[in-house]
Amino acid sequence: MPRCRWLSLLLLTIPLALVARKDSNKNETAVLRKLKPVNASNANVKQCLWFAMQEYNKESEDKYVFLVVKTLQAQLQVTNCLEYLIDVEIARSDCRKPFSPNEICAIQENSKLKKKLSCSFLVGALPWNGEFTVMEKKCEDA
Repeated sequence: MPRCRWLSLLLLTIPLALVARKDSNKNETAVLRKLKPVNASNANVKQCLWFAMQEYNKESEDKYVFLVVKTLQAQLQVTNCLEYLIDVEIARSDCRKPFSPNEICAIQENSKLKKKLSCSFLVGALPWNGEFTVMEKKCEDA
C-alpha cells in the first residue's frame, strides 16, 4: 500500500514540474499562480523583507542604515519559486554602517539627514531551503 502512495505522489508531481519548467524559447519562467495579496505579517514576507533590506543596505552608498517604516502591500506569485512583491516605505536611521545587530536605531529626524524612500522589492524565495534572491529593486524619493 505505501508503494501506491509514493507512485501516486510521483505521478502528481511530474505534471507540476513540467509546468514550472522554464520555456527556453521565451527565456521566462512559467507562472503557476499570478500575484495575489498576502498578509504583511506572514513569516515568509518578513524573511524576504529582512533579506531585501540587508541587500539594500549592503549596496547603498549611504553612510547610514535604512529601516522599514511601513509595509504598504505584499503580494505572492508562484513560479519555480515563491516570488514576493513587497512595497515599503523606508527611511534613513541614525545608525552608521557597518551595522551591528545589537544596535538600536531610530529614524533620522534631523531635517538635514532626514530621507524617506518608497521601494518595491521582488524577492524570489525557497524559504524551506533558506534561499532568497532580490530579483528586482526599485526605489524613489517618497
